[in-house]
Amino acid sequence: MKASRITNTLLIGFAIVIIFIYGKTLIQPFVVALIFWFLIKEIRDLLNKIKYIEKKIPNIFLNLFGFALIFAILGGIAKILTLNIQDLSQELPIYQKNITILTQTINTKFNIDVVTSVKELLGEFQYTKLLSGLFNSITELFGNAFLIIIYTLFLLLEEPFFSKKISAIYYNPDDQEGVNTVLSKVDKSIGRYISIKTLVSLLTGFLSYFALVLLHIDAPIFWAFLIFVLNYIPAVGSLIATTFPTIFAMLQFGEIMPGIWVLIIVGAIQLIVGNYIDPKLTGDSLNVSPLVVLLGLAFWGAIWGIIGMFLSVPITVMLIILLSEIPSTRPIAILLTKDGSIARDNN
Repeated sequence: MKASRITNTLLIGFAIVIIFIYGKTLIQPFVVALIFWFLIKEIRDLLNKIKYIEKKIPNIFLNLFGFALIFAILGGIAKILTLNIQDLSQELPIYQKNITILTQTINTKFNIDVVTSVKELLGEFQYTKLLSGLFNSITELFGNAFLIIIYTLFLLLEEPFFSKKISAIYYNPDDQEGVNTVLSKVDKSIGRYISIKTLVSLLTGFLSYFALVLLHIDAPIFWAFLIFVLNYIPAVGSLIATTFPTIFAMLQFGEIMPGIWVLIIVGAIQLIVGNYIDPKLTGDSLNVSPLVVLLGLAFWGAIWGIIGMFLSVPITVMLIILLSEIPSTRPIAILLTKDGSIARDNN
């Protein structure tokens, strides 16, 4: 019996992974829409803390305000990024010359054979394709905007009827309360994670922008936005976000020192915000094992690419909460936590 149950579980798990891989064009926008829905709810709850708004303005108008605010910001970001990438494309000949200067400087100072190999590699590299590939990745993300908007709108329209549907499905009041409790835990945990991560990423992006402006780095808005976005990726996001502008600074000036200054200043911002401010705001409320975070990052990145890496932590948190509510899967939820405590997640 146990062997049969294990086999069935493995088959179901394999089928779910296959669905996620081949159905990602439909599932990805829906999951992103869920994230936006949580953000809109956070904005609505924040506005409802103001006494006048709570008493005078219905939730439907607060939902519309949050919806319009988020997508207006995204639309503005898309336009700014397009202009910045076009500016970078026009400066490509200068950057290509600086690569030669930079490699010669490194070769003279350090006299290492590796520089020659790097120079040959960079000489064959197509920089136009690099920027166009980056631009295509961004436009692909915004290309699903219409589908994401539709999903988000329908989630907002369906929200008032969730409790009625649960009451219609579960006649037993205890079952209704159990389902509502699980949904409340998911809502609270994911909403808290997204709102705090967004705040922390915005702070990191703003500070990095001013640092890049002071260092006279081209397209500082583009790099600040890249830092903001990459900070959503756990563990490796901040490292990648620091590396990109560091390398670009060297290419822009054809010297090593500008890159070192970017590495020191932007790296310090990442270190302070990531190790001091972020933990104080987030606390241990998520209680997810760091190893599980890395495994989730690798798994969702493998099947969904960059978007999967962004969504890995919210999906993991939802999975822990759902597994913890089912007696047969509760041990799995405990293994996924940081310290083996489920109670803290449930508060």
